[in-house]
Amino acid sequence: MRVALFSTCIGDAMFPDVVKATAVIISRLGHEVVFPPEQTCCGQMHVNTGYQRQAIPQIRNYVDAFADDYIDCVVAPSGSCAGAVREQHEHVATRYGNKALVNGTRRAAAKTYDLSEFLIDVAGVDDVGAFFPHRVTYHSTCHSLRFLKVGDRPLRLLRNVEGIDLVELPHADECCGFGGTFSVKNAETSAAMVHDKVRNIRDTDAEYVTAGDASCLMNIGGSLSRQHAGVRAVHLAEILASTKSYPWSPESAIYSKEVML
Repeated sequence: MRVALFSTCIGDAMFPDVVKATAVIISRLGHEVVFPPEQTCCGQMHVNTGYQRQAIPQIRNYVDAFADDYIDCVVAPSGSCAGAVREQHEHVATRYGNKALVNGTRRAAAKTYDLSEFLIDVAGVDDVGAFFPHRVTYHSTCHSLRFLKVGDRPLRLLRNVEGIDLVELPHADECCGFGGTFSVKNAETSAAMVHDKVRNIRDTDAEYVTAGDASCLMNIGGSLSRQHAGVRAVHLAEILASTKSYPWSPESAIYSKEVML
């Protein structure tokens, strides 16, 4: 299967190790990973802040990069961005685009998956041979939970990680307060929300908190750091890519040893 990797703008700019880890997991399962170099932002920020017409170039770019028949699936290590592709692109294209763009958004959206969806529903695996001997708790991000409805897929994958001590996060389904520009425009409310989230994380005595969205982990991890909580935020892909031979390390980008895009 030829799988296109959608790095997302935040992954490309700030969390490249998450993107590399995603590629490692997919390639280990025997699939060909391709990386369309023309990809850019999915336009979610524009749409969420009311600039729908201005998001058309990003949506058209996504269609041009990923709708081709030579790509079987598109995988994003971001429930937020995958949700935007599947829930926003067609609506915005219908309103401000043309028939060709609408058809393109449908084709691209139909094969775009969050990492956990791809592994469980397409690749048909819930055990990727990962090893992560740490106490971990899982945060359900809003878009993956409510837009994509990933359900327990991430937890199924985590439960099969060798050595992991997976503990339930109280109120795991509550928003962390990031919400993209929400955290900028409503900073005080956002800060209160992430404070509640971090308190619940600390109550688990976990060493790590994980999720399927780097943006939410950035918000949570920042709050944990400011509180000197001693808990590290790590993306689901990084845990699943970690093995006894190639253990995850917060100090180095070890996945480049296995994948060249």
